[in-house]
Amino acid sequence: MQLNPFSLADKHILVTGASSGIGREVAIWISKQGARVTLVARDVSRLETTLGLLEGNQHNLEVVDFLADTDISQWLKTVAKNSAPFDGLVHAAGVQMPMPIRATSLAHWEKIMSTNVTSGFSLIKAFRQKGVCNPASSIVLISSVMAQAGESALLGYCASKGAVEGMVRAAAVELAREGIRVNAIAPGVVQTELVDTLESLVGADSMKSIEERHPLGFGKAEDVAYAANYLLSPASKWVTGTALVVDGGYLA
Repeated sequence: MQLNPFSLADKHILVTGASSGIGREVAIWISKQGARVTLVARDVSRLETTLGLLEGNQHNLEVVDFLADTDISQWLKTVAKNSAPFDGLVHAAGVQMPMPIRATSLAHWEKIMSTNVTSGFSLIKAFRQKGVCNPASSIVLISSVMAQAGESALLGYCASKGAVEGMVRAAAVELAREGIRVNAIAPGVVQTELVDTLESLVGADSMKSIEERHPLGFGKAEDVAYAANYLLSPASKWVTGTALVVDGGYLA
């Protein structure tokens, strides 16, 4: 038995959305656990800031717009060839974009779906290619408790996260034969820039009401990072096709 099944030593992990919020915190934490990290986002200056916060060396960054670059599969194959095959993927890139139903346009809806759902599909498809990932690899998508609960002004976000969890279950069944595990993390409200955006729309009183529905209060990005560590590590080798809820008791 492995001495520390939670260790990520010598693991090569791809983290999207690594320029801020949950993605940045995941990257920082797993680097402390020994992982070699490839950071992905659209903003090079913010990625470089994240890179400077990581422990260890041999980390690298990739500036990619998943919606603009159509051949994600070829891109990821090239990254793996130039560095090393991956042992894990954490897809934390996403948008919330709160908007009342009456003001939600089709373009707004499609932007949420493309960013939160289509990008995840593209990455799963690319990651499973021969030469891109090592045996016993782990894919982790960031979902939300909003996949199972509703909130005003978040129709598109709730729908997209429900789709993410459905995609995780199907991919887990199909990719099990290839030795790839696929899971999601479903956080409650975590104190990031997205929360500030939501509060500006719904107001301080509504935000306080939302916080009160979290028995342990709002979470922090590091709470999600710890969960990602578990799902990426050998400790979760018998876990696939599930959404790990990390919500301070919100759904309870």
